[in-house]
Amino acid sequence: MTCDPLALPSSAADWPAWFRARTASELARATELVDALRSAPPADPVAVLRQWDRAAGHLGNAAAAGSLFGNVHPLDEVRDLADAAEQEAQRIGTAWGLDRELYDVFATIDDGAVAHDPLAARVLAKVRNDFRRSGVDKDEATRTRIAEIHERLTELDQEFSRVIRDDVRTVRVTPEQLAGMPDDWLAAHPVDAEGMVTVTTDYPDSVPVRMFARDQDVRRQVTVAFLDRGWPTTEPLLTELFALRHELATTVGYADWPSYDADVKMIGRSNPVAEEARNEPSRSIPAFIERIVAAAEEPMRRDLAQLLERYRRDFPDATEVPGYDYNHYAELVRAERYDVDSQRVRAYFDFAKVRTGLLEVTGRLFGLRYEQVDVPVWHEDVTSYDVFATQPVVEVRGAPAPSLETRIGRIHLDLHPREGKYKHAAQFTLTDGVAGEQLPEGVLVCNFSRGLMEHDHVVTLFHEFGHLLHHVLGGHGAWYRFAGVATEWDFVEAPSQMLEEWAWHADVLRTFATDAAGEPIPGDLVAAMRAADDYGKGIYARTQMFYAAMSYWFHADRVHGADAPDLTSRMVELQRRYAALPYLPGTHMFASFGHLGGYSSGYYTYMWSLVIAKDMWSAFDEADPFAPEVAQRYRDRVLVPGGAADAADLVADFLGRPFSFDAYAAWLDR
Repeated sequence: MTCDPLALPSSAADWPAWFRARTASELARATELVDALRSAPPADPVAVLRQWDRAAGHLGNAAAAGSLFGNVHPLDEVRDLADAAEQEAQRIGTAWGLDRELYDVFATIDDGAVAHDPLAARVLAKVRNDFRRSGVDKDEATRTRIAEIHERLTELDQEFSRVIRDDVRTVRVTPEQLAGMPDDWLAAHPVDAEGMVTVTTDYPDSVPVRMFARDQDVRRQVTVAFLDRGWPTTEPLLTELFALRHELATTVGYADWPSYDADVKMIGRSNPVAEEARNEPSRSIPAFIERIVAAAEEPMRRDLAQLLERYRRDFPDATEVPGYDYNHYAELVRAERYDVDSQRVRAYFDFAKVRTGLLEVTGRLFGLRYEQVDVPVWHEDVTSYDVFATQPVVEVRGAPAPSLETRIGRIHLDLHPREGKYKHAAQFTLTDGVAGEQLPEGVLVCNFSRGLMEHDHVVTLFHEFGHLLHHVLGGHGAWYRFAGVATEWDFVEAPSQMLEEWAWHADVLRTFATDAAGEPIPGDLVAAMRAADDYGKGIYARTQMFYAAMSYWFHADRVHGADAPDLTSRMVELQRRYAALPYLPGTHMFASFGHLGGYSSGYYTYMWSLVIAKDMWSAFDEADPFAPEVAQRYRDRVLVPGGAADAADLVADFLGRPFSFDAYAAWLDR
């Protein structure tokens, strides 16, 4: 049985009514299925679990639509409807988790009655754990308070995201102050009637200016504006968010929010990377941070020594490089020491060619074909593709494998900035996929230039597309619970980080990276780019650990009722302890650190996943990154199963051994 993609409205005027109808029907169906479970559950325990799973799938459809369109739709009315729908889906899900009568339906299932179906048994174990973590065993007053906390947390998270999304700051400068900027960037930023040029804090403006502008004051102004987005508005939102998370975690029996959050993560189990994880899983987070900090110490010192040596040619008395000068002088180090001029590199990465190349590379790698389709979408910038399998896919656990040339998903690429749109880069779900019931649809939301791209942005595009592939390839099992990227949350970045490797491979890049004359990027330039990219790894790792420590300690500081420190003071303290670069006085970077919303105390995830990604990449032959045997094994054993097994088991199945820290350590010290 094949499934059709979701049909979106064909005109802007139809969007509000369509969105109301879509979310109302999904929420109604979810409620109907759960009400029936309470009143007359099926006699077959597996059927009980399937009905619950389908209800969760319908609830997820409403929540996904709310999350996506609240971040990308150009109409304020639709964004407001989306926020409300996401809140309602969260409210319903919270109510389910606190419903003792509903819990009894699952508590009374005999484990032996589902033992013949391993995936059903896995669902049952996870559902029972969900109820335990929700606080279903608490008294009525406590459960009422838990519901209030969940509702407020959703509101705070949405408001935090909205403020960051809408707070675009600007710096006005003279044309002369933009010396050093690429010609195509200057052409896209004409002088206004007052003889000035406006630079925004959106990535296509702020990243190139901080890298290329020769005027230090311009770099400083743009950096300060970028770091101060959201402040002071988001500070009280975050303070309340952290306090409520702590209250929720302690109410349901955990020491603090990081313990609650880590309990269902990879890091919450014993493994080769965080052996400290035993009875107190959250303690393995600072232990992992310290392990990376120690491994990055010497590489960071080498990076900083090269950076300061170059900086002192212009500022002889300097003892450190300020943050607003880092990107510019790191670029000079790469250009002078490694002979890599980023403006020359940009000439090979025209956006349209990169997008086409991305599809060709991933299609060849994973046995896929993308067919562009002309369908209604929410904005004219969005391009949509149907995805087809051209190579056999192994049987998905619990469901038959898709046949060749069957449409296995639809993807939407929303890749350029606009007012009111999400400001970072992420993959959003439109629909989760279940075999025979619903086609997986995913959306890539980024903010790239329409012309030439920095290579870093090319890498980001490959990274985010890795999430999209995971969503589509993992969307053909038998359970919504395990669809797509439904693995432990600290693993979801690993497949996308590994796909970045193809954006660094000379033979891969030469298939689509060509200049205006059609000449492919030279192999020696790519080699120099890779050598230059090795510069700064230590600084990068330490910066990431500063972010990870901030996300952890902002939540962990509330243990034993202690008053949480002022967020700015705590951020400055943690930056001094962990980061490679100094604090820029007067700035409040945490105020726009969107990962404090979705990732909460778990920003360590990015580096944790990178450790695993480097280990998985070691299974590939760099001389032949498209070798079909290993690529198909990776696709079928890591991506296709979705969350049908623990991530550590999926990786071990692919590698033939448990994952380790060794490949990452070797890469960091290279």
